[in-house]
Amino acid sequence: MYNLRKIAQFLGENLLRFFIILTAFFLIIFLYIIFVKGGKVITWEFLTAPPRENMTAGGIYPAIVGTFWLTLLSIGFALPLGIFTAIYLVSYARPYWFVRLVRIAVNTLAGVPSIIYGLFGMTVFVQMLKMDVSLLAGALTLGILALPVIINASEEALRQVPHSFREASLGLGATERQTIMRVLLPTALPSILTGAIISIGRVAGETAPILFTAATFYSRRLPTSVMDEVMALPYHIYALMTEGAHPNEQVPIAYGTAVILLALVLFVSAIAIAIRFRIRKNRKW
Repeated sequence: MYNLRKIAQFLGENLLRFFIILTAFFLIIFLYIIFVKGGKVITWEFLTAPPRENMTAGGIYPAIVGTFWLTLLSIGFALPLGIFTAIYLVSYARPYWFVRLVRIAVNTLAGVPSIIYGLFGMTVFVQMLKMDVSLLAGALTLGILALPVIINASEEALRQVPHSFREASLGLGATERQTIMRVLLPTALPSILTGAIISIGRVAGETAPILFTAATFYSRRLPTSVMDEVMALPYHIYALMTEGAHPNEQVPIAYGTAVILLALVLFVSAIAIAIRFRIRKNRKW
């Protein structure tokens, strides 16, 4: 029996190692193909110039700026709302059946295909609220898409805070609001940032939600208000690969755009991870 247990443990550990190596292998192949095909077109002009000659030359600067504003505005909308919703579910929501119903709704939203969010955004923000195809309509649509992930991550982070922290704070005379703002939230913040990081990566790379709400096929100018339509990196890739009339020139640009999109997501994620690490390092417990 002991030998069988050791054999099973040995096989299980090596199977896990195999899957980790396999995952790393596919990741390396993926990054190699993208960077080899896209790295050839990346120049300073590619990063700082608008597209020209029917998007067969020039750069992707308007798409970079558009993606930045879409991501920033959507996370700025979704993060506070998601955190406040998680606080309500953890500390205030009653009765139990209502909390359970809200959680089912949130988990259902997390599994909805992104194209459905695009149709929702077009119906509500573009048509009903008369926002037209704009930066604001796209950011709100992406914010709603990111909301379930942020709510789930924030709620789980708040529940992981030791219950003794809340009891000690309340026992010292702090109110419920003071306990949440000064004890629970600061303690749970690193895990909340994890949900924000995942949301940033998803929001920045989504094409379907902005297809009907924010993105334009071609523009040489930058947005001057939230009511302007914008270029965006994921939609730019989609347009070049599916609607481009000059594939020899446009396919390399699409791969170069993919490299920049990956670099931007990794850069923003690295900043968030550094902030999370600093918070955990300074935490006293």
